[in-house]
Amino acid sequence: MSTLTIFNSVPAQVAEPVPAATTSRPIPAVLGADLQVPVKGGRLVGYANLDYAASAPCLEPVSAAVAAALPAYSSVHRGAGYASQLTTARYEQARHTVRAFVGARPDDAVIFTRNTTDATNLLAGCLPAGTTAVVFDTEHHASLLPWKRSVRLAPPALPGEAVRAADEALAGIDGPKLLVVTAASNVTGELWPIAALAHIAHRHGARILVDAAQLVPHRRLNLTALDLDYVAFSGHKLYAPFGAGALVGRRDWLAAGEPYLKGGGAVRSVADDVEWHDDPEPRHEAGTPNVLGAIALAAACDALTATGWTELVREEERLIARLRSGLASIEGVRELSLWGDGHPRVGIVSFTVAGHSARQVAEVLSGEYGIGVRDGKFCAHPFVRHLLDATDGGCEDGTASAVRASIGIGTTEEHVDRLVEALRELVNR
Repeated sequence: MSTLTIFNSVPAQVAEPVPAATTSRPIPAVLGADLQVPVKGGRLVGYANLDYAASAPCLEPVSAAVAAALPAYSSVHRGAGYASQLTTARYEQARHTVRAFVGARPDDAVIFTRNTTDATNLLAGCLPAGTTAVVFDTEHHASLLPWKRSVRLAPPALPGEAVRAADEALAGIDGPKLLVVTAASNVTGELWPIAALAHIAHRHGARILVDAAQLVPHRRLNLTALDLDYVAFSGHKLYAPFGAGALVGRRDWLAAGEPYLKGGGAVRSVADDVEWHDDPEPRHEAGTPNVLGAIALAAACDALTATGWTELVREEERLIARLRSGLASIEGVRELSLWGDGHPRVGIVSFTVAGHSARQVAEVLSGEYGIGVRDGKFCAHPFVRHLLDATDGGCEDGTASAVRASIGIGTTEEHVDRLVEALRELVNR
């Protein structure tokens, strides 16, 4: 494939095509769907949770899986007792489930971490000496900050420009190199052309790390089909808020890297010298791991896979279209976008409201309407500043910031319509 062909035919789709088959199970319910919250005047209203991109609620099958594991909960890997053996089996089965969920290669490592940030920092510590990371300023801080040596690229005006910029940057780097890119933006929800970027990276002898935290709750991902080297994601965005995430990918760098934590389980033997495990999983999972978190993460993967992606994607696209159409109808509300209104995206929309700070809007939505959204720069300061044409302000500052509404399983038409009408009332005051 020529470079020109890649630039001129960048695919918007980053995940596997959604199969045409019907769903095999109903969409699972989330805990807290009936949560009542106080609003101005002392009334209680049903909570409209539109903050899924920060942390998604817990799926009922995930809660059930954790509850089922608790009676036999024990430490893993080194216990001879029944409870320890059973818990170890569940923990290692969770590893196989996560591997299958992201379509990993049979020999890929699956390391359980705390979250995407933890996974990215783990990989950063395993890079060969002298590795240069190439990263766009559109990234979440978790992908932007961990690298000892990096080349930062400006936000691209078009998907093809992203591929071209990565091509030029990688061509100018000697030694080991890693391209770091998001699959779906946590600010705009826009999908990135990771298949084309992976092709470019490999053509230059580089590897690619994909931050899939905002993709995997919304779309099916196949690491093998997309030819990705590493994928990182978080359970708390995948309806499994029990403190686990995962780094999945090629074993060699992880097997050679300095152990992420030094302690029990990471070693083969300790005498005058220390012999570390060669296998990446024990090497980087020292101490007692978050067993329940891993079980929860696997249960979420199983639940989404069993449901099937067809109905999940169809319902999300219907609701996000309704939300974006409603926002566009309100004078003074401006949606943030890097690549234009028509570019494919997951269920995330960020916007500004003329005459109102983002913090003011979020507080009014919560205090008067029972709507939960996020305001700030979403731990992507350079990108949000670029989109807002602003130069200062911090993550907690209401100025030069935006409001983010994000949807998922459990979002209803009423939640979307309540947000739109609340914003219309706010603007018309």
